[in-house]
Amino acid sequence: MTLKTEAELAEAIVAANGPLRIQGGGTRDIGAPVDGAILSTAGLSGITLYEPGALTLVARAGTPLAKVEALLASEGQRLAFEPGDMRPLLGTKGASTIGGVIATNASGPRRIQVGAARDFCLGVRFVDGQGQVLKNGGRVMKNVTGYDLVKLMTGSWGTLGVLTEVSLKVLAIPETEATLICDDAKAKTAVASMAAALGSPFDVTGAALMNGRTMIRVEGLAQSVEYRAKALQAGVLKGFDIINGDASAALWTDLRDVKPFASQGGAVWRISVKPSDGPTLVRELSGFAHDAIYDWGGGLIWLRVPDEGDAGAQMIRKELSHIGGHATLVRASAGTRAAVPVFHPDPAPVATLTQGLRAKFDPRGILNHGLMGA
Repeated sequence: MTLKTEAELAEAIVAANGPLRIQGGGTRDIGAPVDGAILSTAGLSGITLYEPGALTLVARAGTPLAKVEALLASEGQRLAFEPGDMRPLLGTKGASTIGGVIATNASGPRRIQVGAARDFCLGVRFVDGQGQVLKNGGRVMKNVTGYDLVKLMTGSWGTLGVLTEVSLKVLAIPETEATLICDDAKAKTAVASMAAALGSPFDVTGAALMNGRTMIRVEGLAQSVEYRAKALQAGVLKGFDIINGDASAALWTDLRDVKPFASQGGAVWRISVKPSDGPTLVRELSGFAHDAIYDWGGGLIWLRVPDEGDAGAQMIRKELSHIGGHATLVRASAGTRAAVPVFHPDPAPVATLTQGLRAKFDPRGILNHGLMGA
């Protein structure tokens, strides 16, 4: 069911006599398989406000992400949190929507410098599981209600309500960028190099290990980028080469979209840990083949494993119970996703809080029921 207005959406939710599968563009098919009638927000499309001088954009949830990015680019601006295109990795079709980006808190390599999608979301409108239209935030970062609904909805995966409109802070596109690169397949030394670069005064906006290459990104005015890249090269990143402009940008697009794993089979995990613990975690995962990509200075690990049994879930989460962190099963067969908790199980106090929130916003339990677990 595709709806074109917020009122129609509210009516559809009120009239629902069974579970609903909430969908934007259908490009981020992550989570346990959900039964129910598809409720699409793709018809809720359009940019309702854009003030480049105020760095503010308001768009209906079904607006294609590509349309938002094209409009921003025409004014020399962008979504600084760098949301990825998951279609190649997940094998999905359609067009990613801005509502889907916010609902999943989709955030790319630049998160280590600017923050996540939720840090740029100023306001939301949504319809809860009772068909009530709620709003929070606005064009400034100030909330006056008991709940910070902006933070709750960003990353809720459609389980608390269906987004109808989002208000975002945007930033200017830098004049240029450069990436310092060094071949180094050893994760421990790569993470050490990333930590040194991130600890420098040179405003690094990306630090990753992909395809056996350590990559460090700087962005900004051309003269500043040249100075900072050379200073890093002469200091903490001796032996690194410098790649500029479009060639640099292509590397980070590939990383953002996890392109190395897109053409390879298997299950893919997204693991968040303390950067210094990443190499140890991966090294301890014996017993099955695996490939790793490190982002966020080593704090984010994309891990590809065979899609067999529990896809390594028990072993991965056992190791994380010792060192801290969480793991999400981003790609796997429907059977594996139905059998394995896709999202990391919450500690008991957090699980109780989560259940309370769902009971408050979706008392009938009809919105993406089971997608994030019980």
